Amino acid sequence: MAHITLGGNPTNTCGTLPANKTKATDFVLFDKDLSARSLKDYAGKNLILNIFPSVDTGVCSASVRAFNKHATDLDNTVVLCISRDLPFAQSRFCGAEGLDQVVLLSDFKTGQFGHDYGVNIQGGAFDGLHARAVVVLNENHEVVYSELVSEIGHEPQYEAAIAAARHS
Repeated sequence: MAHITLGGNPTNTCGTLPANKTKATDFVLFDKDLSARSLKDYAGKNLILNIFPSVDTGVCSASVRAFNKHATDLDNTVVLCISRDLPFAQSRFCGAEGLDQVVLLSDFKTGQFGHDYGVNIQGGAFDGLHARAVVVLNENHEVVYSELVSEIGHEPQYEAAIAAARHS
């Protein structure tokens, strides 16, 4: 369990982020057309997992926009933006914003991804949603960088995540 805050109010996650140099746990997440996606769909690619509570909040949407901007400069890297939002809401957001360099995936059915990656929030106003975190995987899908943002209302360290993806 990790301690985080939402608006300064303490809450916890269900676990901890995967450790550096460990193999990432496979997942089943859902794309905008409700098709299932897993790590196998991104074989041989570096991945940036941009994890957040909901695309309908200011900081979450800012993180998607920021990673969309950076994604064009990254070789062999896919940015996966992961939340518990319904895929339809994710698709609407990307369409309205013109975001086409990131892939939004949903953990809406089971929350298993959030459990496996230790980011499900326990208690408080965002109970059951994902905490804000970034996990970078190399082309072998080993963790090379991770950050759990201690205050949900703050943005992640974009440059550190981008640098990790470039050097993985």
